[in-house]
Amino acid sequence: MTVEERARERWAQLMGTGGAQDREPGAIVPADLPAPTGLVATPGRGHATLTWAPVPGAIGYAVHRADAPSGPFEPLDHGGGDVLAVPRPPYADTTGEPDREYWYAVAPLATVTSMGPLSSPVPGASRSGGPAAVRIDVAADGDAGPVYRPWRAMVGSEHLSHLLCTDETGGRPIGAELREALRRVHDELGVEQVRAHAILCDDLGVYREVDGRPRLDFDGVDRVYDTVLELGLRPVVELSFMPRDLARDPGHTVFAYEAGISPPRDWDRWAWLVRELTAHLVERYGRAEVRDHWWFEVWNEANLSVFWSGTPAEYWRLYDVTVRAVKDVDPGLRVGGPASAAVGWIDDQLARESAVDFVSTHTYGSPPLDLRPLAGDRPLLWTEWGVTATHGSGINDTVFAATFLLRGMRSVAGRVEALAPWVASDHFEELGRPPRLLHGGFGLLTVGNLAKPKFWALSLAQRLGDTELPATVDGDGAGGLVEAWPARSPDGTVTVLVWNGTLDHTKAAGDERLDRRVTVRIAGLAAPAYRMRHWRVDAAYSNVAARWRAMGAGRDWPDDRQWAALRGADRIDEPEQPRDVAPAGGLVQVDLDLLMPAISCLELTPL
Repeated sequence: MTVEERARERWAQLMGTGGAQDREPGAIVPADLPAPTGLVATPGRGHATLTWAPVPGAIGYAVHRADAPSGPFEPLDHGGGDVLAVPRPPYADTTGEPDREYWYAVAPLATVTSMGPLSSPVPGASRSGGPAAVRIDVAADGDAGPVYRPWRAMVGSEHLSHLLCTDETGGRPIGAELREALRRVHDELGVEQVRAHAILCDDLGVYREVDGRPRLDFDGVDRVYDTVLELGLRPVVELSFMPRDLARDPGHTVFAYEAGISPPRDWDRWAWLVRELTAHLVERYGRAEVRDHWWFEVWNEANLSVFWSGTPAEYWRLYDVTVRAVKDVDPGLRVGGPASAAVGWIDDQLARESAVDFVSTHTYGSPPLDLRPLAGDRPLLWTEWGVTATHGSGINDTVFAATFLLRGMRSVAGRVEALAPWVASDHFEELGRPPRLLHGGFGLLTVGNLAKPKFWALSLAQRLGDTELPATVDGDGAGGLVEAWPARSPDGTVTVLVWNGTLDHTKAAGDERLDRRVTVRIAGLAAPAYRMRHWRVDAAYSNVAARWRAMGAGRDWPDDRQWAALRGADRIDEPEQPRDVAPAGGLVQVDLDLLMPAISCLELTPL
């Protein structure tokens, strides 16, 4: 059995094929929160949209459904994975049978293991047919505050030693292409920092013991961090995993690169390692630089036994020892965690006497919950997030993943410090290197650095100006399926980003009942004429998977001619030519036929 096969076997044993959390988060306990009021289930074509009054102190809501008002009510599962909850209304249920009546109720969450009472149930159903139109009204002369761009703060990456790799995957140079992928997310998406596992792993040679004596060597760390900085990025220092010579149980590893997941056998030596590394980083890169701009995150997802073979109590000891070691170098350095899976252990983290300078956690398959009631004024860093936690899931390569990213980014804008897509590049080897061009990799970019639809989604969001514009969205699926994000630039350019998407994984390939006719009305335009451009991401446009299939992709990797063709088409597509428009009374109206899933971006530049 190869190293990769052993890694996949162990991963499957501990995680299951769906990537679900295997370390029990604890039984659900009652929360001291009231039941939501005002629940309404509005029927629509292909869906029922639920709205309710928000509950102060709730971090999110678990939507329940039953066949009768007496129950039993079960949480709705849209197939996303780890947390069956959403941060706020509205919620579009597209999982039900058309024209069948269900009963809905909603419960507030104080934590992911603490739930308040269900609301009074209400009936609802999706329609199999009928009209399906949405109207978006934008006030181009308004001001809804600054545009927040949570993707800019951080992106994930494969372990950074991969930057130095001279091997090839699919005939493509791994290290060179990973470096270019990180450069591209910095230059085109505005990303500022990169988070990766395993800075302490043996492939960088940080720690070893000779005749029982510890030896440190930071040359490998210097090489990868210097590379990151040369690309215009900064590293997030995730303090993981355990060097083999320091591990209590060196046979306990994860991933094909055999990262140690054991507690240390000598806690004093672990503290010394962390303290010396931190001091080295401060000396090499500057105290103010590291103190003011870098984050030190303790481990990764210790609430999963696939990442931590010790007990929860031993993780908290690791956290306390690590915080003291970092703060010994400079009390102003920012340390936090718990870098947990599925929003676990947040309340435990905040109960620590040790410093918690920021709260970090992960979730997949749903928009991030609103943790401000728990974290208070601490920065909130979602240091991993994506449409699925499952390696090799084809949904990662789809337009569905692109609309998912926009929904999440729009949802958290202004309430988090970072929402980090996992990851930048398909050059990734946790469970083995990519077997083919489109293999369901987590990356925004393929091997070969071709943009997937979700890269283009963030690229379009990056086009938004600095001032958000007031907008209303009305009609069948407004807010739950169809959303808008409009903004104005200092030169008067107005950009309106519109998407149609559901959280329901069973509809990832689309459902014609969820397609919408969308009318965008932009009022308050001051210039007499504008140049209008329209970009689209859907099944036919800006879709590398569609292009590869059109080439008759019966092979794993493109040949030279196909690589050239794919690179030549690596752009965001415009379904129509740019045209000049003259507002009538300051108003421009644009009608769009928007598939589900699909994204349109309208940009009006004054002439």
